[in-house]
Amino acid sequence: MSMGVEPWIDGRRVIVCAGAGGVGKTTVSATLALGLAARGARVAVVTIDPARRLADALGLDELGNEPHLVDPDRLAAHGVALAPGGELWAMTLDPKHTFDELVEQLAPDATNRDEILANRIYQQLSGAVAGSQEFTAVAKLYELHASGRFDVLVLDTPPTRNALDFLDAPDRLLGFLEGSALRTLLAPTGLAARILGRGTGVVFAVLQRVTGVDLLTDLSVFFRSLGGLLDGFRARAAAVKALLGDPATTFLIVTSPAREPSEEAVFFAGRLRDAGMPLGGVIVNRVTPEPAGPADPDAVAAGLEDRLGAALARKVAAAHADARALAARDRDAVARLARETGGAPLLLVPQLGGDVHDVGGLARLRERLFAAG
Repeated sequence: MSMGVEPWIDGRRVIVCAGAGGVGKTTVSATLALGLAARGARVAVVTIDPARRLADALGLDELGNEPHLVDPDRLAAHGVALAPGGELWAMTLDPKHTFDELVEQLAPDATNRDEILANRIYQQLSGAVAGSQEFTAVAKLYELHASGRFDVLVLDTPPTRNALDFLDAPDRLLGFLEGSALRTLLAPTGLAARILGRGTGVVFAVLQRVTGVDLLTDLSVFFRSLGGLLDGFRARAAAVKALLGDPATTFLIVTSPAREPSEEAVFFAGRLRDAGMPLGGVIVNRVTPEPAGPADPDAVAAGLEDRLGAALARKVAAAHADARALAARDRDAVARLARETGGAPLLLVPQLGGDVHDVGGLARLRERLFAAG
């Protein structure tokens, strides 16, 4: 078991937090970023969770598609002092907006860019493409990394099963762009040409008169403009894949001792291993601590009876027994994680009293994640 996350993240420029939903992954991501900023790093934490958990925890009114600086005075008010040079930034990814930005960056010229962004076919399809958040997340991660604005980036990913898509997104995009289906679609004799044929053109002309939408022109512009983006998309997908496998990148799995999140943690650890991705360690959040006192409920009740009365003492003893059972369950889950995650180091974070919903809560969690506190 590790005493803290420092050995896992020391010298890393990209930290990817992955895991099942509902295990505190967004909170852990924010706390990691807070701890690194307190040590003097310029850190940006990026979430693709549309909920307001990250904004609320950092005391921000809202988060947009660009990093927002967290007021250091607000952090200091909760006992978190940033070392010289330390900055904490946060953002919530807008997949559609990010995909549009990617088109703007990769278009060979302004004309091609404007044609695509204004095209009605693109506007409909981009929403569907951007709905697959994984590639837009790593594309934004790459953009922030390449900007050189930050020392460390912390990415809060979708739940684990989707995180498989997250890992495969660059390969899937490259496979699509280089595959026969798209080449056939864009070829002069392919589907695009047949759609634009004279016979079909009559149908589109009727549709234009009825609807006022020149679908034929929209399709023509879309097919032609998309062809101009292929080289740029191919290069970006390759760069994103390289960033995920870079030695300066590490993955941290966040889980809880519950059965389903633990199974997904084991599953994802194996997936990372198979993909050759660097796994820093596993953070087991919300572990039930072993309660003090004797194991025998009758002995617990007997020790409390004089102060609480017989009836209440028995209820306290039953609650104590339940807590011991939960602690035993969590011990078994942690032992299984240790066995089945390929020897990955584990860090146990006990269940904290109360929900972590503000900077003060992040500061308490920071004391658990960072050995020096």
